Amino acid sequence: MELDDVRDDLTDVLISKEQIAGKIGELARRIERDYDDQRPLLVGVLKGAVMVMADLARELRIHIDMDWMAVSSYGAGTKSSGVVRILKDLDTDLTGRHVLIVEDIIDSGLTLSWLLQNLERRGAASVRICALLRKPDAAKVDVHVEYLGFDIPNEFVVGYGLDYAERYRNLKGVAVLAPHVYE
Repeated sequence: MELDDVRDDLTDVLISKEQIAGKIGELARRIERDYDDQRPLLVGVLKGAVMVMADLARELRIHIDMDWMAVSSYGAGTKSSGVVRILKDLDTDLTGRHVLIVEDIIDSGLTLSWLLQNLERRGAASVRICALLRKPDAAKVDVHVEYLGFDIPNEFVVGYGLDYAERYRNLKGVAVLAPHVYE
């Protein structure tokens, strides 16, 4: 879906599909260098990271494994509740694995901080983070992100995997959702 298809629901376009593609390519080249002699396990965080994970995996020129995990701290709202729930756990044993968490967005950092600790406790050799978006002004905890796409303002955004009430995930860019849609 093009951003123009729902223009009345958006206030500002923050990142175009071309900018996203370029950044995914840059991140992939860095990941290839860092994991050159390893076979990393990419752990996509459902549902938002589906687009990032798919495009990143296709862009990488090294062998990888993939798995998915679903955690939630949002429910149906627009703000994090701070309570993390595992909705779908990994199928892969992490013992001795080099894990790369792939995220769509980092808001408060609370969910990601919890997830990082959870995966480290499972015996991974290393756990790093790749996130397309981060809202520095929303951070409540400091989480080191090894591979970061873009810093964005603390606005409610949709597109490229990010949703509101399961809508807008398939937008080909990232935009600010107009308040009239969710208020």
